[in-house]
Amino acid sequence: MKRFFTLLSFIIILASCKEETKTEVQAVVFDGISEDIKPGDNFFNHVNKKWMDSAVIADDQVGVGAYRFLNIPQQELLKNILQEVSEQEHPKGSVEQQVGDFFASGMDTTTINERGIKPIKPILKRIAAIDNVETLTEFVAMQIQYGDYSMFAPYISPDQKNSEMNILHLAQTGIGLPDRDYYFIEAESIQQIQDAYKTYLARLFELVGDTDAKAKAEIVYNIEKQLAESHKTRIERRDVKANYNKMSIEDLDQKHSNINWANILSLLSIKTDSIDVAQPAYYETLDKMLSTVSLDDWKLYLKANSIGSHDNILSKPFQDAAFEYSKVLTGQTEQQPRDKQMVRRVDRQIGFALGQLYVKRYFNEDAKKRALDLVNNFQKVLEKRIDNLDWMSDSTKIKAKEKLFAINKKIGYPDVWRSYDVSIDRNQFFENVVALRKNDYQYQLKQLNQPPNKDEWGTTPSTVTAYYNPSLNEIVFPAGILQAPYFDLYADDAVNYGGIGMVIGHEFTHAFDDQGAQFDKDGNVTNWWTEDDYKKFKEKTNQIVEQYGAFTVLDSVHLKGALTVGENTADNGGIAIAYDAFKLTTQDQDTTKIGGYTPNQRFFLSIANIWRVKMRDEFLRNYVANDPHSPPMWRVNGPLMNFTPFYEAFDVKPGESNYREEDKRIKIW
Repeated sequence: MKRFFTLLSFIIILASCKEETKTEVQAVVFDGISEDIKPGDNFFNHVNKKWMDSAVIADDQVGVGAYRFLNIPQQELLKNILQEVSEQEHPKGSVEQQVGDFFASGMDTTTINERGIKPIKPILKRIAAIDNVETLTEFVAMQIQYGDYSMFAPYISPDQKNSEMNILHLAQTGIGLPDRDYYFIEAESIQQIQDAYKTYLARLFELVGDTDAKAKAEIVYNIEKQLAESHKTRIERRDVKANYNKMSIEDLDQKHSNINWANILSLLSIKTDSIDVAQPAYYETLDKMLSTVSLDDWKLYLKANSIGSHDNILSKPFQDAAFEYSKVLTGQTEQQPRDKQMVRRVDRQIGFALGQLYVKRYFNEDAKKRALDLVNNFQKVLEKRIDNLDWMSDSTKIKAKEKLFAINKKIGYPDVWRSYDVSIDRNQFFENVVALRKNDYQYQLKQLNQPPNKDEWGTTPSTVTAYYNPSLNEIVFPAGILQAPYFDLYADDAVNYGGIGMVIGHEFTHAFDDQGAQFDKDGNVTNWWTEDDYKKFKEKTNQIVEQYGAFTVLDSVHLKGALTVGENTADNGGIAIAYDAFKLTTQDQDTTKIGGYTPNQRFFLSIANIWRVKMRDEFLRNYVANDPHSPPMWRVNGPLMNFTPFYEAFDVKPGESNYREEDKRIKIW
């Protein structure tokens, strides 16, 4: 994102390319401060409680505010583009024609509803014709090429032991609930989700004319539950080394006599002599179940999965069935209007074509250079913090700094745009979706047994997000996040360093979190630490696990410290790095108050402001169960409890709820 020095020298504008950069600083007002809530008791609520009490979540949304919900206004910008280009004629194959006609095809709900189940009938016919295990697995393999995943989950990415080469990986899959634990937890809230899911499965069977729908749904659910028993938990999947198991095709065929991997790979046009099987127990269980579960039951499973994979691109009854299930998961009470749904689908399926139009219209061309300057300076700040660590030896510090300065930085939008070799017909929505899915499969397949494409992005430019990729040792800051409240052209440095600065520091720290720290500067999983240093590092991350595991939401739901440790480590490090960078600015040398607050106080107020988010309880409950990020409140309060400059800025005293003795404050990076 950004970096330091005088704010106005490094401005990011998310506005018209023709807009001129202005130089007058305008004070950002932190309104709604709750003076009756002490900063040391709950800083998130001190800053955000009044807003939380008044904020209204739209019926068609699961939350409101910043963070991921800043994508809601982003979608309005994208909708403006799509409505405009869809109403005009463009050369066939042009970016404008592809995104415009795809959007138009999805907006033609009359045709979509008139077609009913017709688009999916050929798939159902092929399932009905399955007559043995071999033809069953062949069907599964063929459907993968059209984005319909059921029993197998192949993907292509760098080899953890040789990051200069992409290889084939297999992940566990096969279930429809959000996570394996949902099949086994007996809590009432989870049972409601189980019941809603079974109702959804039964409804899918009814919509294609099947009888005994409830009984068939139970059969499908029980197959999924058996598969779920073999799944690793989300916490277990954080163990990088345990989730790397490279095996030869010959060995796999011996282990899995019912699957016949050689035949599957041939059908998928995949040429390889080995596969990294991330979670072997799943495929061992699947292979056994192919002989213990009846063929008729497997066909029901595939039928439900295939309909479910297409429910939101079929007629309204299928979409309604999917939404009724999602209501229980998220608490969302109303379906989004069709145009909102289509904006998300265009961005998801052909997003880099749409991204070109977005960047051209809304992103200042100078932003990439200015943002890169910021990132480069944060890199130097982290170098100094590494030099000053009292728990790391000099030899490990050298390796850490080598990795730090090998990080590739991607800002704003790709230097090389992905193209989509697919013909889009504005009268064929279902076929367009399937064609784009097939194109995506072919795009990924071409990267097998090749060096990683280091120009590729894992998110579209308009998305409000940022990420670090350990296999490629890269950090990515899309245009979407380079805007207020994260970065404001007219704000003072304190606001921007507390906002975008925390995010930049956060992403850098991911290179050294519990997972990132296991990858070297080239993206290989190797031990670049001394034994004693790594032991100290693990002791510190275990402190983070324990601290966050004690936090609760919804009165009694505890955070999963072991699941969120990577993001929590990055939050703690991100604030520290951003603060050090802020200390180098002109504003820090000037104690003049703005809006009644010192520069240091405004830095921390900005941190609380960028996590100003309100979620539905149902969504939050599932968020805590499945998301590696802590809820917004604890992305503020958690790190600040460990950060002494915050105590000094707001005179936090012993006895206040979030006060921690200085020797108990956790400092890693």
